[in-house]
Amino acid sequence: PMWWAGARVSERTRSFVVDRENDRFLLDGAPFRYVSGSLHYFRVPRVLWADRLFKMRMSGLNTVHYVPWNYHEPEPGVYNFNGSRDLFAFLNEASVANLLVILRPGPYICAEWDMGGLPAWLLQKPDIHLRTSDPDFLAAVDSWFKVLLPRLYPWLYHNGGNIISIQVENEYGSYRACDFGYMRHLAGLFRALLGDRILLFTTDGPEGLKCGSLQGLYTTVDFGPADNMTKIFALLRKYEPRGPLVNSEYYTGWLDYWGQNHSTRSISAVTTGLENMLRLGASVNMYMFHGGTNFGYWNGADEKGRFLPITTSYDYDAPISEAGDPTPKLFALRNVISEFQEIPLGPLPPPSPKMMLGPLTLHLVISFLNLSVHLKYLLFHTQDRGFVLYRTYLTYTVSEPTQFWVPNNGVHDRAYVMVDGVFQGVLERNMKHQLFLMGTVGAKLDILLENMGRLSFGSNSSDFKGLLEPPILGQRVLTQWLMFPLKVDKLVKWWFPLQLMKRSHPQVPSGPTFYSTTFPILGEGGDTFLFLPGWTKGQVWINGFNLGRYWTKRGPQETLYVPRPLLFSRGALNKITLLELENVPPQPQIQFLDRPILNSTLHKTYIYSLSPDTQSASEPMELSGH
Repeated sequence: PMWWAGARVSERTRSFVVDRENDRFLLDGAPFRYVSGSLHYFRVPRVLWADRLFKMRMSGLNTVHYVPWNYHEPEPGVYNFNGSRDLFAFLNEASVANLLVILRPGPYICAEWDMGGLPAWLLQKPDIHLRTSDPDFLAAVDSWFKVLLPRLYPWLYHNGGNIISIQVENEYGSYRACDFGYMRHLAGLFRALLGDRILLFTTDGPEGLKCGSLQGLYTTVDFGPADNMTKIFALLRKYEPRGPLVNSEYYTGWLDYWGQNHSTRSISAVTTGLENMLRLGASVNMYMFHGGTNFGYWNGADEKGRFLPITTSYDYDAPISEAGDPTPKLFALRNVISEFQEIPLGPLPPPSPKMMLGPLTLHLVISFLNLSVHLKYLLFHTQDRGFVLYRTYLTYTVSEPTQFWVPNNGVHDRAYVMVDGVFQGVLERNMKHQLFLMGTVGAKLDILLENMGRLSFGSNSSDFKGLLEPPILGQRVLTQWLMFPLKVDKLVKWWFPLQLMKRSHPQVPSGPTFYSTTFPILGEGGDTFLFLPGWTKGQVWINGFNLGRYWTKRGPQETLYVPRPLLFSRGALNKITLLELENVPPQPQIQFLDRPILNSTLHKTYIYSLSPDTQSASEPMELSGH
């Protein structure tokens, strides 16, 4: 079974090891196989960790998770393990739920997370070679792990904790570098800081085993229900001839990109695949068991012929939905697991209460450009995520519509262009948008630049954000730009409440504009889903918490998950703020629904400048990895 009675085993005998002779694991000397599921603490509000972990326990699992370096070291040498970043509180919640932990601390994790978990401040050294033995990269990795790993040491299973094994790097074989020196360095660092007794392992897709595996680390593989299990496990045996077979990422669903179809995996395919692996005696981790949400600006992106940012919802078509509810897939998987090992008695909790509300009308707070008068209050000294404003003044009159563009695909990632405060249109990475501008000498040209998330998978080189080349108007290169990194979140939380007294905005603006309203919830309330019909693209805050990006115009995700703990109930006022980046609907209204819409198909109308990847998201490349 997946629970363990830790207290009854003296520390001396606590052990988790590979029994090569019998192709199995041993836990405290007894044969052991794990059936586990991925849950990312960084995608679930802290107050809901216990609920999600309990449901995983009741499904017959233990758990697995990543640690995103960039979530815990926002700038070099500054560490954050507070609140929703309290990894040790999460490990404690897991042990309360009687769950063992398989930890994957990276340094690179992929996980469709911004820059695959690597901190963007690494790019302040523009020539850095990420995920290699580059001394600049290793120095940063070493100093991070010298903080993290000693704090994990007491949590190791043989020390009385619940961590049974730790993964080194992540799918390194899918990265072009193939730097064995780097993998050896990491293995040595983990051993030095964690000792010899903890099981260390690697995970790769079948095509990555060659560069991703390393002598001395246990080799595991990942693949999904559509892949040929027999063939892949036979390949794994070339690298790990004896010991248990392990699929470290068995895909229960798949991720979504903005502008592509919502991904699903059928229950029958997922359950059949699991059953076949369990019949072979394999240990399996399901990726994801509960996907959660890319709140704020944390989503990653892929490059498949063009730049593909990942949606705010990370529902993943997983057995536990984004809102934490058991799905039919969960019950089907639980039935399969119960044929192979004992699962806890008792029912799973029912779905959480859901709430509908609205429609509510939002009022204009301030347009971005009226706000820019106050720029000095809004600046960061550096900026990793979110928005930067670029400003210049025309040194000559442009009396005919003249093409405005940025050479060498230099917009990373979306540019909202304004002349004297009037919105002109959008330029976007990899897209053929045509934009023509006019203006008199001295006209103010503003570009609000949005970072849509850094590349998180595979052979990405450094994903620098912003304007990578000077823009061109007609034949002239525009120089002399002022740059303002913007603290939009601080503004929404602290500055707006002070300013709301002063509003009078009769004109309907276009371009980046803030809208807001307050609303009470009578009674207890519940989880809900924010629906933004007619809005285009932007960012939403509820009571100062950044829910993430919406992109109604492009889809497939049409609603944003609003966890009940973010809302004040029993009549207290809740405040919602939208930053709409493009166009506001004629009726600036929103609604809260009692179910999500993740599969809208409103997004088939725009043109790609590069030939789109031949693979559509409805049949993604299983092995493109995590």
